[in-house]
Amino acid sequence: MLSTGLIAIDSTILATAVKSVTDDLGDFASFPWLFSVYLLAQAVSVPIYSKLADTVGRKPLLLFGIGLFFVGSVLCGFAPTMTWLIVFRAVQGLGAGALLPISVTIAGDIYTVAERAKAQGYLASVWAIASVVGPTLGGVFSQFVSWRWIFFVNVPLCLLAALLVARNYREKAMPRIRHRIDYAGAGTLTVGLTSLLLGLLEGGHAWPWVSWQSLAAFVVAAALIVAFVFIERRAAEPVLPLWVLSRRLLLTTALLSVGVGVVLIGLTSYVPNFLQRTAGQQPIVAGLAVAALTIGWPLAASNAGRLYLRFGFRPTALIGCTLAILGAVALAATVAAASLWLVAAACFLVGLGLGLVATPTLIAAQSSVGREERGVVTGANLFSRSVGSAVGVAVFGAVANGVLAQSRDSIGTATAAASFAVFGAVALAALLTIVAAIVMPKVRADIAPAAADDEQPESATGKAGRDRLPADVRSANDAATASAG
Repeated sequence: MLSTGLIAIDSTILATAVKSVTDDLGDFASFPWLFSVYLLAQAVSVPIYSKLADTVGRKPLLLFGIGLFFVGSVLCGFAPTMTWLIVFRAVQGLGAGALLPISVTIAGDIYTVAERAKAQGYLASVWAIASVVGPTLGGVFSQFVSWRWIFFVNVPLCLLAALLVARNYREKAMPRIRHRIDYAGAGTLTVGLTSLLLGLLEGGHAWPWVSWQSLAAFVVAAALIVAFVFIERRAAEPVLPLWVLSRRLLLTTALLSVGVGVVLIGLTSYVPNFLQRTAGQQPIVAGLAVAALTIGWPLAASNAGRLYLRFGFRPTALIGCTLAILGAVALAATVAAASLWLVAAACFLVGLGLGLVATPTLIAAQSSVGREERGVVTGANLFSRSVGSAVGVAVFGAVANGVLAQSRDSIGTATAAASFAVFGAVALAALLTIVAAIVMPKVRADIAPAAADDEQPESATGKAGRDRLPADVRSANDAATASAG
C-alpha cells in the first residue's frame, strides 16, 4: 500500500503545480512532456519489470523500483530548467514502472479472487488518501513554499516503503535459471513510442502538421512498432508476449485499460490548469476537483467486488463505462460556467466509472491465468493503461496547443476554449472504451481460483466452472495447469 502510495500521490500532486512550475521555469507549451515522458518511461518499463518479476522474484524488483523513484524524485527537486525537469521525470517514471504492477501482482499471488476484491479495496484506499493529500500538498507547496517540495516529499515515503518491504515481505526463492532479456524488443518499443509522442506533441507547435518532421516522426513510429511485433514473435523471452493479445479476454481488458489511462490523464492534467486560469482558483482549491475524481475511483473499486461477484465482470465494466461517459460529457458542459463544484461533481462521476472498470477487468485478467503467468498479464494490463495515458496526454496536448495557437482572445478565454476541446476528446475516448466492454467475453467471478495456484493448479477454474468459461480462458487455465504439473 505504501509503495502504491508513492505513485498515487505523484499522479495528483504535480497537476496542481503546473502553473507554478511554468511560471518559474517557463516554456508552458512543453508542460505536457512532464506527464508524457514520465508515463512513457513507466509504460515501456512495466512489461520488463513484470517479466522479470515472474523469473527473478517480486521483492528485489520492488525494492529496485523504490530506489530508482527515490533518485528521480531528488533530481526533479533540483532541476534547474524545464528540459532537465523533463529528463529527470523520465528517471522517476522508470522507477514507477516497477511499483504498481508488482504491488498488484503480489496481491494477486496471496489472495483468492473473492479475497482480492477486499485486498484491491485496501490498495484503492491508497488512491483515496492520495487524492486528498496529493492536491493539498501540491497546492500548499506551490502556493506557500516551492513547487520543488512536491518531489522532495517522496524522500521519506520511499525510505519507509523500502524498509517495510525489506523487513516484512517474504517470498519463495526463485529457481536459478539463466534468462535472456529482450533488449531488442524493449529498445524498439521505447524508440517507437517516443517517436509517436514526439509527433503528437510537437506537431502544430514546433513544426506544421503537414511537414517532413511530422511525417518522419509518424513513419518511424509505425515502422518500429511493426518491427517490435516481429521481434516479439522470435524472441526467446519476449518483453511483451504476443499470446497476451491473442486471448479475447486479455485483449479486451487491455483495451479497457488503455481507455482508462486516456480518460484519467485527460482530467488530472487539464482540470486544475483550467480552473486556475479561467475561474481564478488557487492551486490548493483547484486540486479539490482532481481529488473528487480520485475519491470516486477507490470508492467504486472497493465496492466493485459485490457487483462482479454477483453479476460478472462484463456487466460491471459496462456500468463503469456508462458512468464515465456521463461524467465526461457533464464536464465538457461545465466549461462555460467554470464552477468548481460542478467540475468536481463531474470528475467524481468519472472516477466512479473508472473504478468499476479498472479493478474488475484487471482481476478478470489475473484470474484467467496461473501464478507463473500472472506477472506478465498484470504488467500487460497496466502497460496498456500507461500507454493510454502517455498517448492520451500527447493527443490532448496537441488539441490544446492547436486551439491556443489559433486563439486571439485573452488567456482565460483561450484556456476555456482549449479545455472544452480537451474534455470533449475525453468524452469521445470514454465512448470508444465502452466498445471493448461490449465485446468482452462473459466470465463469472465465482468460478475463479479458491486457493493459491501453485498449490492447487487444478483450482484455476474448477471442473464445473471450467465448462462455463470461454474457450480462450479455458486454454489459458489449461496451459497454466500443464505448466504447474
